[in-house]
Amino acid sequence: MSRAKKVPSSRLSRLTALGGFAAKVAGNAFVDGAKQLSKGKSPSLKDLVLQPKNVEHLADKLAQLRGAAMKVGQMLSMDAGDLLPPELSMLLDKLRSNAQHMPHKQLLSVLESAWGEQWLDNFSHFELTPFASASIGQVQLAYSDKGEKLAVKVQYPGVAKAINSDVDNVATLLNLSGLLPKHLDIDPLLEEAKLQLLVEADYKAEASFVRRYQQHLSDDSFILPTVDEKLSTEHILVMNFVEGVPVETIEGEPQAIRDDVVTRLMGLFFEELFSFKLMQTDPNFANYQYQTDSKKVVLLDFGATRDIPAGISLGYQKLISAGVRKDQEAMVAAARSIGFFAEEICPNYLQQILDIFALACEPLLYDGAYDFGTSGLAQRVKQQGMAINRQQDQWHTPPVDAIFIHRKLAGLYLLAAKLKARVDVQKLFAPYITQ
Repeated sequence: MSRAKKVPSSRLSRLTALGGFAAKVAGNAFVDGAKQLSKGKSPSLKDLVLQPKNVEHLADKLAQLRGAAMKVGQMLSMDAGDLLPPELSMLLDKLRSNAQHMPHKQLLSVLESAWGEQWLDNFSHFELTPFASASIGQVQLAYSDKGEKLAVKVQYPGVAKAINSDVDNVATLLNLSGLLPKHLDIDPLLEEAKLQLLVEADYKAEASFVRRYQQHLSDDSFILPTVDEKLSTEHILVMNFVEGVPVETIEGEPQAIRDDVVTRLMGLFFEELFSFKLMQTDPNFANYQYQTDSKKVVLLDFGATRDIPAGISLGYQKLISAGVRKDQEAMVAAARSIGFFAEEICPNYLQQILDIFALACEPLLYDGAYDFGTSGLAQRVKQQGMAINRQQDQWHTPPVDAIFIHRKLAGLYLLAAKLKARVDVQKLFAPYITQ
């Protein structure tokens, strides 16, 4: 956990922070540009803006502002990482792993505003130093007045009110520095980012997602935390603390255990997409834990849960089924129904898209347990995606639902590779295949 640093909570203080960044970047760019011109060089604006000291300064500012600005950075690094310069990709990775937390005084002020001056009467113990941080909140350990162990997620102040302006500010910085392909329309993604962040900033909505998910989930091999309705508010979420070890730490467990865990998670993905039509879309490994005694998989953090439209669900059912049958004509029809292609698309580019779909379906074509540990599938999909991304004039922003679904599946493939799991994916999809 990094050091504590006060979160700017008012719109003015947040604007001042970003304004200070802009002035510093401009100053650095001017000085460095003048030096290079004096040496007979003609540096581009993009190179001047992306010099290491500016990238580092941007990282510091976004880490201090956290909230929406940091969340947008996370989304861009996951959804358009191959399009971004290496310096910015490293910066965004740093944001994902290095969140600062509120000083105790600021945290106490937030808790008192939510629960009143006597808030501590609800607890027998409350840790002021968080044990986990996220982009829009931090998680404290506490014990109820009855001794129950709790996880208390506290939202950073000012996050919800600053979402729109922070998203716009980050997008402006990216566009100014020429980081994004000029033919790529990210406006739909930015608007969806704002909507998604507004939902994630409403902890009552997350509590509702937890309850809905529990109603869908009949498999008792999974376990979810239970929300404390009395203490939870729009900006504080209180749940029972569910014990478990990070799922990636079971690398040393027997093959059968690793296979079983990933098989359950892959099966759950298909249930989310085709049965529940409700998906927890954040692929972060930290959202999965494993209980070595009960053998149950713990599911955490439902802030990024989203409803999957029936048309999108059916489109993917047809797309994957066509991929299994190697029916390219049906794949094109299904992909168009989802919204993957622009009205006019170059045949070569279309074929590349179909090839990456087919590659993603590779585990479903394998008869028996597919070995993710030796297949190199995640890396091959990434390399093919990079080749597609280089054709910037052909770029078409896919539907936002598709982006979130792909994030989830890509995360599962990475986890399966890390755990060297062997999974009969064909068998898992069999109940959903269409003709």
